[in-house]
Amino acid sequence: MNTAENKIVNEVHGCIVCANLFTVLAVYTPKGKLLDCTVTSPGGHIVPDESRPLVACDSHTKVEIESAHNRRQSRNDKKPDSEQEED
Repeated sequence: MNTAENKIVNEVHGCIVCANLFTVLAVYTPKGKLLDCTVTSPGGHIVPDESRPLVACDSHTKVEIESAHNRRQSRNDKKPDSEQEED
């Protein structure tokens, strides 16, 4: 990984189930594509998603997380393409 070309950013993201806030360290390409990320706050973990960092509390069940992720995906599927790119 060439860090001179990639952008490393500290971001704050809410749990997809309950909105509890977590700090995330994310790496983006120069064109803005997410390469990798990790939660740096205690009590949370990354929920796999190709387009953006998603976080869930460690205390939520797999079913709760999957349900929240599916809701989020279906909400994004309904947006026009121009709105999805702005997220």
